[in-house]
Amino acid sequence: MSETSADQVAVVLMKAGRMKIRYPAEVVADDGTVVTVRAPWAAAGVRDFGFVRFEPGDVFTEHYWRDRWYAVKEVRTSAGVLKGWYCDVTRPAVRDGATLTVEDLDLDLWCSADGETILRLDEDEFAESGLSERDPEAASQAMSALNTLEHLARTGASLSPSLPKASPALHNAP
Repeated sequence: MSETSADQVAVVLMKAGRMKIRYPAEVVADDGTVVTVRAPWAAAGVRDFGFVRFEPGDVFTEHYWRDRWYAVKEVRTSAGVLKGWYCDVTRPAVRDGATLTVEDLDLDLWCSADGETILRLDEDEFAESGLSERDPEAASQAMSALNTLEHLARTGASLSPSLPKASPALHNAP
């Protein structure tokens, strides 16, 4: 089943049982397994991580899987220049009508557009979250997802299902 539409959803990112952020996004595609949405940078102002800056005008094309423990966000400037991919380790996504919900499990991965910078992020937050004690299976899935994302990035596999195979940084679809 391949469905493409321009409907809207509210993306809801949960963390530790609370809503971290909620923002509107346009549904680009939903094939029953992967939901792809597009949204502008949802926070107020600039967020400078040191390795990348997210700022007003940036456009995020976000891929959420119903069967994988991560989400991949392709980040571009307002002019369309690729900044890179911000990957969140999450529980599998759930779409219920006009709401797309994911639970953030603290672990993240950044891959720059040129593939030169690949960073595992927030492993300290993950360790402090207590997930390993509360839900060992989820913690194992989370670490496996982070390892998978890093492997894909380091081997040049595409992190983004919609990314053309000719991309200079990540050229082969998984």
